Amino acid sequence: MSTEIETIESPSKRYAATLIWTGILGWIAAFSLTVERIHLAEFPNQALSCDMSPFISCGSVMKTAQSHLFGFPNPIIGLAAFFAPILVGFAILAGARFAPWFWRCFVVAISMGFIFVLWLFAQSVFVIHVLCPYCMVAWTAMIPLFWRVFLHAAAEGIIDVPIKTVGFFVRWADSAWVFTLITELVAVMTIVIAFWSQWGTLFH
Repeated sequence: MSTEIETIESPSKRYAATLIWTGILGWIAAFSLTVERIHLAEFPNQALSCDMSPFISCGSVMKTAQSHLFGFPNPIIGLAAFFAPILVGFAILAGARFAPWFWRCFVVAISMGFIFVLWLFAQSVFVIHVLCPYCMVAWTAMIPLFWRVFLHAAAEGIIDVPIKTVGFFVRWADSAWVFTLITELVAVMTIVIAFWSQWGTLFH
């Protein structure tokens, strides 16, 4: 009896490239936040390099409960999480093929990361009322990463979607940039409106 493990055809090099550059960008942001967090612990009264104004400040966000949701600094999660797509991207370029269960786990992990970023965005904008520059870089990386992975998974049958929507995902699987652009424009507009009365303070 055959015990051959089913695999799914490897994604394109463009897909791999997206995983790599978004992973690197997110990892750099997480690393920068970690360095700043260490500096803040050593010198709690000093301003950080990303403290630009009262409402654009990594230091102010780091002092909130939301910055260590699981009992340790959130950037530590980013250091580990953003390394995964980099590895997967290079593995694809090397010709690796993965079983369906791997891709499903990967989609779930990326989706959870995206949901976490949405929560952090909402907390920063509507609850804390302070923007963290390095955090926003991590958000910027997570958005295209999510859309690329999710659309590809839906188009390739890695995740189940309504039959009537399959054609939609197949057509748009290679145009994740459109969904990325829309999402980031919505995020930018939300930030502009939420902090409308404070932008003038940057020039005083």
